[in-house]
Amino acid sequence: MNYARLIDLALQAREHAYAPYSRFKVGAALLTASGHIYTGCNIENVAFSPSVCAERTAIFKAVSEGEREFVAIAIVTQNGIPPCGVCRQVMMEFAPNITLVIANLKGDYRVTTLSELFPNAFTPSQLPR
Repeated sequence: MNYARLIDLALQAREHAYAPYSRFKVGAALLTASGHIYTGCNIENVAFSPSVCAERTAIFKAVSEGEREFVAIAIVTQNGIPPCGVCRQVMMEFAPNITLVIANLKGDYRVTTLSELFPNAFTPSQLPR
């Protein structure tokens, strides 16, 4: 798969980030099984708890539009860091087999899986029945 388009869309989404406190802008582009792409950026709040990451913004936009099957997500940060733990948990809920493309502003990227980033994740199968 050519990830250039996803990375480019994530880079564009990053420009819309509202990050006046951390000044750490993040953009994401989520590819669904239907071929639609949802973008997201991080949106901060002075209280931090109400803030939302780019990855969750993209996933929640897609879910709110009825999408439930996800193929890949590109995440662009200044230095190419992986998603936070909360985002990993949300991805595990909605896209346990998703491919992650983690890129920096220079265009360098790496491709990984959620299971590599989040071993021993909390999943619905662990809940008592």
